[in-house]
Amino acid sequence: MGISLSKGERISLEKVSPGLEAALVGLGWNVKRVDTGKDYDIDVSVFMLGADEKLPSDQHFIFYNNLKSPDSDHCVEHMGDNLTGAGEGDDEVILVNLTKIPANIQKLVFVVTIHQADERGQNFGQIENAFVRLVDVKTKQEILRYDLTEDCSIETAMVMAEIYNKDNQWRMSAVGSGYQGGLQAILNRYQN
Repeated sequence: MGISLSKGERISLEKVSPGLEAALVGLGWNVKRVDTGKDYDIDVSVFMLGADEKLPSDQHFIFYNNLKSPDSDHCVEHMGDNLTGAGEGDDEVILVNLTKIPANIQKLVFVVTIHQADERGQNFGQIENAFVRLVDVKTKQEILRYDLTEDCSIETAMVMAEIYNKDNQWRMSAVGSGYQGGLQAILNRYQN
């Protein structure tokens, strides 16, 4: 088991896993025993941001309809949409090759949203055991983990974590910030 991060905590990936090249970023959650009459479809997406904290292009927004980053190495790859979140462990997975991230990308923002939350009367207050974890692809060892413990009863989108470049070192931050307005609210923040 890796290091457990608290909300707002930041840590150098080089410090906790020297020589880390590629990581699996797993996100998971469970639905509380609440019946809204609809399944909960929670989606993971990644915003690949430049130094200006904006998406260089729409192709730098990685989600279930755009599974691979636009660079030739596909340094960020979404491994597919889980429509129900059923089962244990990671519900959705993103692969990140830290050594292949283009120089113009300075931050990766990992977001979870509830598909059609407003129409279905759903929010993150009805979700429990949400987490994000970072696993070394080579060793299969969990390096870092952040468990969301806040009650987010009005939020329909969450920024879970960020991997960002500072002083030519990749670092991870446990964010845990909620948004109303779903994915569109976060898109508005990061689009030019």
